[in-house]
Amino acid sequence: MSESPEYILEKYWGHKSFRPPQDKIVESVLRGEDTLALLPTGGGKSVCFQVPGMAMEGITVVVSPLISLMKDQVANLKKRGIRAVAIHTGMHFSLVDNELGNCVNGHYKFLYISPERLKNFRFTEPFRHMKVNLIAVDEAHCISQWGYDFRPVYLEIAEIRKFHPRVPCLALTATATPEVALDICEKLAFRHYRKPNIIGKSFARDNLFYTVSACERKEDKIVEWLNAVKGTAIVYTRNRKQTERFSEYLNATGITADFYHAGLATEVRETKQQRWMNNGFRVMVATNAFGMGIDKPDVRLVLHTDVPESPEAYFQEAGRGGRDGKPAFAVLPVTPADKNILEKRFAEEYPTREQLLRVYKALCNHLQVPVGAGENEEFRFDPDKFSGHYRLQPGHVFRCLKLLEKEGYVYLNETAYEISSIHMKMGVRGLYDFMVRQPKFESFVQTLLRSYGGIFEGYVRISENKLAGRFKKSTGEIVQLLKKLDQLGVWDYRAASNLPSVTFISPRHPDEDFTLNQRIYGILKKNAALRYETMIGYITQKELCRARYLLRYFGEKPTEDCGRCDVCRKKSPVPAAGERLSYIRRKMGESAAGPFPDAKSLLRHCGLSPDSFNLEVLAKAVDEGVFSFHPTGGYSFLG
Repeated sequence: MSESPEYILEKYWGHKSFRPPQDKIVESVLRGEDTLALLPTGGGKSVCFQVPGMAMEGITVVVSPLISLMKDQVANLKKRGIRAVAIHTGMHFSLVDNELGNCVNGHYKFLYISPERLKNFRFTEPFRHMKVNLIAVDEAHCISQWGYDFRPVYLEIAEIRKFHPRVPCLALTATATPEVALDICEKLAFRHYRKPNIIGKSFARDNLFYTVSACERKEDKIVEWLNAVKGTAIVYTRNRKQTERFSEYLNATGITADFYHAGLATEVRETKQQRWMNNGFRVMVATNAFGMGIDKPDVRLVLHTDVPESPEAYFQEAGRGGRDGKPAFAVLPVTPADKNILEKRFAEEYPTREQLLRVYKALCNHLQVPVGAGENEEFRFDPDKFSGHYRLQPGHVFRCLKLLEKEGYVYLNETAYEISSIHMKMGVRGLYDFMVRQPKFESFVQTLLRSYGGIFEGYVRISENKLAGRFKKSTGEIVQLLKKLDQLGVWDYRAASNLPSVTFISPRHPDEDFTLNQRIYGILKKNAALRYETMIGYITQKELCRARYLLRYFGEKPTEDCGRCDVCRKKSPVPAAGERLSYIRRKMGESAAGPFPDAKSLLRHCGLSPDSFNLEVLAKAVDEGVFSFHPTGGYSFLG
């Protein structure tokens, strides 16, 4: 190791020190130990593998299921002058082969790869020849059958570890119960997995105010909260159409908003995201595709139009509020119908074998995949057209596809946006002859050749919009030109697509061989029932502190209430934020108590929790002469 982790952190990320427990995680990895890092949303997981990856010789391989997050992290690394590449579905095989070859030759420091690629020989063969220094597994809960988002393709990670048995593995997740944490370590073939090296941080967020807000109409309640709490906000919805509809509704009420979902083109998503990050509008209305890897510290309010199915999902999404350490609100508007909606949703989540087989057969027929074929093949797929053609409900199709994924039949990629690309079919001589015969295309073809290198070797990404500007034509006219030259056999043109993709993990099975793993199916259903019951309990119970309720689910045993959630505020009412200082002054004036050895004991005396906001109020009280403070004498009330 030529440079220290602290030097690398400051050189590339601009931070002088790690946030606990990042330092312990980095040290563990650099010692070569298999490590599970449990860090809540916003805890800085990526630094935990990027810094040691930079400190060690060789390449770090990062397994991640989220294509958008992979692309974001690769882009951020490149901005810092660090060489990185992402391999995922939607990339042509020739480009994949080329980039993996670059990894073998030491051209990159980081290789991000989606899990469904792991067992493909196109990856395993070059992987065994790479000089790997670390295998990092993001969203590691996906490997556990006890986890809330089990994906069988993650089980391949233990298999690829065999090619580099001495290379440490770092698993990272923001949400894992104790049972899931141990299962992750075993499934990833950790050395000493029975006593694994687990480094974590409490899931408690002292600045987050959890609230369940009863209402008759959620739209009205959300607007009410947005008017009451100033600052940037996120509103999560269940589906894409809802994001657009609710964004329009908020704008009509005078609240600036935009929408975001996985079906938007990459450039559109990036533009919306950047505008929001720069405070171009106040509220982002989004599906759960929004938020991973997006670090906007000043989000003051996170709202949901629908109750999430699991504590893990809610904890991650709510946790995107208040990353700057200042107070933020996580609000669930709830109507009397929500309990029944959750119960119905669970009943529909696990279709029968017959229902699954019907969707599987229809999908194979729709994509023209014969029995015994299709393994590792990816197909663009329009769920709405498919559902309409086979008279199936879109929601039912989605649930079936997700369960077929868990059973190892297919992989559904909802964010598989593919940028346009072309690959020259003709050789140089053939292309010259073509332009002699068809001179009207010569200028267009020559400009394309000058603009995009490597077009003869493989598929190269292009932008129709930029070509339109260069030729002073409409984008539609450029698309027609590209298609015409494709028809004439000059090149293979692949137009951009917003459709999700389906990859067949195994060859198509005949009907009689289509089976469900009853053990796994039973485990998944049992655990899903527990998660639904937990969320129903969260929105219906009114006695237990919301933060304690969630923390207990994740295996923590907090001894004190948070003092901030709606339940705590009803038990021990405290004034609004702007009146907190005068409240402290009044409470102290009512008693002759003190001095107090520390801030915690003083705030407890006043009936306040020692969270970051109240600590700021106390510091202000010292500045204004309400209290005196001395390290040896503590806090004394002055009046």
